[in-house]
Amino acid sequence: MLKGYILSSTKVLHLIFAIILLSAAAQNSFAAKNKTKSLDFPVNIAEQGDQYLAFAEVMPEPVGGLATVYKKIVYPTIAKNAGLEGKVYVLVFIDEKGGVDDVKIVKGLGGGCDEAAIHAIKSTKFTPGKNKGVPVKVKLSLPIIFKLK
Repeated sequence: MLKGYILSSTKVLHLIFAIILLSAAAQNSFAAKNKTKSLDFPVNIAEQGDQYLAFAEVMPEPVGGLATVYKKIVYPTIAKNAGLEGKVYVLVFIDEKGGVDDVKIVKGLGGGCDEAAIHAIKSTKFTPGKNKGVPVKVKLSLPIIFKLK
């Protein structure tokens, strides 16, 4: 009975694409009826206010390179005893002066490694991100590798 309902991967992709198009059309229709303002891209940087940019022409970097962050990491005792190794992915919010406003864990490792990564990054100064020579707030994703020697 279900023989005719087996779909190839191409048909599935076409179906997904059609659903996305219909969804976008419905959203545009809703916006037109409710007279909501749609964003025209690219958005002017000056209009973004206190938002952090996902990227900039010149991305922020730790002063002295990533090696300075690794020098500040103290490998947690719990992680050492458990033989825990891996990566902690963090999202760092950097202000216009290169200071770290906040650090969020995107994917943690546990065993105290997440906290060690946050502490090391918060105590690091960054060169600020820049667009057209003007310092801007940027969010930066960094992998912090924990490897036992």
